[in-house]
Amino acid sequence: MMNGPAALTLSLLMLGGLVLGIGGLWMIVRRGDPKRGWLMIAAAVVMFANVAIWTMPLR
Repeated sequence: MMNGPAALTLSLLMLGGLVLGIGGLWMIVRRGDPKRGWLMIAAAVVMFANVAIWTMPLR
């Protein structure tokens, strides 16, 4: 079980990743800026991967 600050941090990382992913798609589709859009999506994937690593149970 995680304590308060760790759970809050992981929750904020998930929300930030979601916002970055949606913003990246918006940059690609609406603004026509695929370079920045893909960079935002890549940052979102890194955030989700970090959350997945930190929430893996230890043996």
